[in-house]
Order: sequence, then structure tokens, then C-alpha cells
Amino acid sequence: MAHATPRTYGILFSLWLMVFTAASQTIIITPILPIIGDALAIPESLRGTLVTVYSFALAIAAVVMGPISDRIGRRRVLLIGSGALAAMLALHGLVQTYTGMLIVRALAGAAGGMLSGAAVSYVGDYFPYERRGWATGWVMSGVAFGLVIGIPLGRVLAAAAGFRLPFLAFAVLMTVAFVLIWQVVPQPNVEMESDKMTILGTLRRYRDLLGVASVRAASATYFLMYFSLSLLVIYLPQWLTANFPLEVFLFGKPLAIGDVPIDFIATLFLVGGMVSVMVGPWAGTLSDRIGRKPLILVSCFGLSVVTALVTYAVVERWVAYPLYVAIMGLFSMRMSPLQALLTALVPDKLRGTLLSLTIAIGQIGTGLGASLAGVTYAGMGYRPTTWLSAIVILLMAALVWRFLPEPGTPDAEEAQATVAAEVAEV
Repeated sequence: MAHATPRTYGILFSLWLMVFTAASQTIIITPILPIIGDALAIPESLRGTLVTVYSFALAIAAVVMGPISDRIGRRRVLLIGSGALAAMLALHGLVQTYTGMLIVRALAGAAGGMLSGAAVSYVGDYFPYERRGWATGWVMSGVAFGLVIGIPLGRVLAAAAGFRLPFLAFAVLMTVAFVLIWQVVPQPNVEMESDKMTILGTLRRYRDLLGVASVRAASATYFLMYFSLSLLVIYLPQWLTANFPLEVFLFGKPLAIGDVPIDFIATLFLVGGMVSVMVGPWAGTLSDRIGRKPLILVSCFGLSVVTALVTYAVVERWVAYPLYVAIMGLFSMRMSPLQALLTALVPDKLRGTLLSLTIAIGQIGTGLGASLAGVTYAGMGYRPTTWLSAIVILLMAALVWRFLPEPGTPDAEEAQATVAAEVAEV
């Protein structure tokens, strides 16, 4: 960008590292779930609960922290959340039982909930709207880099040295992110909520926000997005592990980093993540020019088709690579535009509350999807889960098309004015 400065890039990198680490430690559960389950003797039907408990704890913490961030500022929330998450990740090194793992995942979820929405809210506070797609795309590419670097490396480390090691490594990275935020990231000069915060007042604020049609649509959109993703990916590694050999060979020899073998699941997440790294910033920048909704709708339609084809198309292991590339590319195509759209849905002083609300509801979708995926996988197999995921994706597209206004249009201006009026007296 022509107007970017070294300070701007320092802020973006600090936020990126926090997002990278937070995302990596969250989604590392998916590829190492079979390893955790075997190590702690967890039945297949219960393994998804490790995702569920994290998601629910995150949702509760996000709902609490959203209004707080509108009052004390996004920088303080970033510091509190990154410090707490670093400490909670370090506790994973002590886990010896299924119950212990549930507890530390719940604690990590609560810490992660402090950060949920904070990075995107900060982008909304610091960057003008015409550059938010670009900035959001780069910050949220940390999720994609988690797939490229964090997840494959975490899978390899877990396979070689046990599931605790990846979480300890992420604890170190989150500590670095905490220091960078402390030193580099300033508090944006935006209007903050000045009213005294009470539990009753906060509940009324959420109630009044959900009384606005556009906010209900945004919340339902996030729920369906993460519900469908959870249905699709939580048991994908388990299904692939059960149907295909994990060893990766090159010229007849197994691939390895030193003495540590590289398996099929690690390389699959690596390839998919590389595509996400490229697509996320591109989609954010493109949405600055052509609008948010067209990209969101195109990605939803494409993703529903690919999702429905997974169990039919992957009859040989190599087919999983292009199919997973398509899944991650299409998901990234909608993420940056959707988050940039949400930053313009409410006034500045309500941005943290809205994003925390939508992300909390999205995490509930993740948790419910993970639990449902466990039941359907154990009872009926993986195929019915992919069908349900594809249907949910289409429902999300219908919601976006019908109920979410495109920023910069009269409908969007009316929606923001309605939000401001509905919560003005809370």
C-alpha cells in the first residue's frame, strides 16, 4: 500500500503474530485429535468434546470482554488476552488425563475469548474503511499461516514427542506476541464508551443489538459459518487416517525432517494453508474494490459443492490435496470480506461488542458442530456429516444475500443508524 509506514507494518505484524499463534493452538486440535485420543484413551465419540469445551468457554469470555473492550480500549484487551493465553497454553504440559485436557482447553478457551474479535476490532479502530479489507486480509492471514507452518509442524512434533509439545511451543510464541503488542501497538484514537458498565446494562445492550435485523443476520451468519466448518473438518483427519496410510514417500523413501517423519495429514494442512495465505489478503483487497458480498456468496456456493463431494472424490489419497486446497481457498475468500463488512455494521464505540457477540455465537456453532460430528461419525460415518455441512453453507449464503447490507449503500447507512438508535440509551 502506498500510504503504509514502518509503524503500520509493525502494528500489522504484532497483530498477525497474535492471530497466528491463537489460531494455530486452536486448530491444532483437529490434526492431532487422533494422537490426543490415543494418548489419553479417549473414545472416538468423545474426542470432539475437546473442541466443544474450548468453543463454549471462548464464547462466554468473548461476550463478557466485548463491552469491556469498548470501554478500556482494544490495546489493553490485547495485552490481557495474549498474556493469559500464553499462561494457559503452558499448562498443557501438565496434562495426564482426559479430564485434565478438558480443563486446560476450557481455560485456554476463556483466555482466547478475551482476544476474539480484538484484532479485527483494532483494525476497524485504527484503519479507515477503504483500507480495512487490505489490513484485515493481512492480519487474518495469520490463520492461514497457522495452517502452513503451525499445524504441520505441530502435527510432526506431536507425532514425534507427544501432543503436549506443540502447545508449549505456542505458549512461547504468544509470549513474544504479548511483548510486541506492549511495545509496538498503540491505543487508537477513537470514541470509547463512557457509561458505567453493569451486568444488567450489558445484557440489555446485547438484547438491543440482537433486536436489530442486521445484527441478528450477522450473528446467524457466523454461527452457520463455523457450524458448517466444524462439521466438515473436525473428523476429516480421523476419516483420512482410517482410510489411507499416513507415510509420505519421495523417490521410494519416507519424507522426514531429520529423524522426524512427515505424515500425510501434516502435508495436507501445509498445502491447504499455502493457498489460504495467498487467497486471504487478495480477497480482502479485492473486496475493497468490488464489494464484500459478491466474494462471500461466490465462496459459499463453491464451498458447498466441494464439501458435498469430499467422500465421493477422495478415493485415492492424492485427491485429498486439490480438494482440501479448494476448501481452504474458498473459506479464506469469504473470511476477510465478511469481517470487513461487520466492522461497518455498527458505530465505532459498539464495534468490539458486536464482533465479540458474533464470534461468540460462531464459537457456539463450532462447539455444537464438533459434538454433532462426533455423534454422526461414530454412528453413521463421515459422509452424512459432509452433506449436512454443505446444506448449512447454502443457508449461510441465503442469509448474507438477503439480510446483510453491503457497506457504503443506503441500506448499510440505515442499518448503522438503527443500531446506534437502539442502543443509545443503554
